[in-house]
Amino acid sequence: MEMTKNKGIYWFSTDLRLTDNPGLSAAAGILDEMLCIYFYPRGSAQSTNNLSTHITSHRHSFLCQSLVALDHNLQSMGQHLSMPRGDPKEVITDLVKNYQVNHLFCSDDIDPYRHAVCQALRDELPQLKISIVSDNRLYAESSLPFPISELPGSFSKFRRKVEDISTQNSVPAPQVLPPPPDKSPDLTWCSELPPLNAGGLFKGGESAGVKHLQNYFSGEYASTYKQTRNHLDGTNESTQLSPWLANGCLSVRQVVSRLRQYELEVTSNESTYWIFFELLWREYFQWYAKKYGDQLFAFSGINEIAPTTSFYPERFNKWCHGTTPFPIVNACMRQLNETGYMSNRGRQLVASCLVNELELDWRYGASYMEQQLIDFDIASNWGNWQYLAGVGADPRGRRHFNLDKQTQLYDPEHSFIHRWQGFQGTDQLDSVDAADWPITQAH
Repeated sequence: MEMTKNKGIYWFSTDLRLTDNPGLSAAAGILDEMLCIYFYPRGSAQSTNNLSTHITSHRHSFLCQSLVALDHNLQSMGQHLSMPRGDPKEVITDLVKNYQVNHLFCSDDIDPYRHAVCQALRDELPQLKISIVSDNRLYAESSLPFPISELPGSFSKFRRKVEDISTQNSVPAPQVLPPPPDKSPDLTWCSELPPLNAGGLFKGGESAGVKHLQNYFSGEYASTYKQTRNHLDGTNESTQLSPWLANGCLSVRQVVSRLRQYELEVTSNESTYWIFFELLWREYFQWYAKKYGDQLFAFSGINEIAPTTSFYPERFNKWCHGTTPFPIVNACMRQLNETGYMSNRGRQLVASCLVNELELDWRYGASYMEQQLIDFDIASNWGNWQYLAGVGADPRGRRHFNLDKQTQLYDPEHSFIHRWQGFQGTDQLDSVDAADWPITQAH
């Protein structure tokens, strides 16, 4: 009597790598046949506030480079990556029924839509065993000294509780992968992706991410990270690992492992600690998003009181295109639009401007960043915007940066502003036209 085969689907998302991918390793350990699939992002905010989250060319190019690289690595092991078109729930349901699939594996990322799809599949297909494996965090949930429901309300309290806990170890790439079914479904392959933008600051993919990680720590940049991390431009002033981390071409555990090696072999100082400190910020927002779910996209955030901001289309348009009365903000936004990237300091400044000077609904800024950033990460992006808008984890309320002072601190010679044409703005936030005035009936 022939034994029933374990046939499974591995649903890639923000884990576009083979090394240190616990979910993929788990799938490889029990499956006889496997389909590897990926669904193009739909936009994390669409289900909650109908804001536009289409992906622009820079983010698209980096993502597609990462997918092509993943497909290449899979093909070297007898597999390939398929990109089905259509609703994920319907596609997976059809694959389960047509190929007698009995396992579904995916990573435990923060996308609420993916979790909703998995729950719907559980309800409709009780015979399907769904394994959601944590892969994008430093700590296992079981190692945290508190349940997620009692996540500390501020980063400082979180850091003090966790920074001395041992982080999870990386796992090697699977030595072999289960083959696809004999008759694979007719799905889109990565080779059918639209043409890529060959330029850009960063190249997507696991190998490119590993190369950047090694290059950064092969020099002495980490030894001075704290002094250079707030620079608005440059290539090695910050680690610039975020594009590969956000897309899962690298794992955060790989980064910490390489950091610890640097501290042992070169130096351990305040700057190397600060790299870990920043990774702890990322970790905090991962658990923060897991705890609060859809509240991540709510106007009032995790608070009960909504902000007093509103939406002014003209102001928002000027912010997006870098034509506000604030040169430092304009330069940052033009840099973002041209490259798909912006420094951490720049992100704080443009967010502060949108919320405070322009008095705009913070969610529109968060959504615009989701469209543009090649290193978009749901938890970090939306969590940081909530933090700055005063509806998140900052106990001090809304953050307001003095843009003139910040310019003097980080661009005193205006070289960054000149490079990105930040002075090509306007002196006024709002236009006033005679047509806007009410017309009264003559008596």
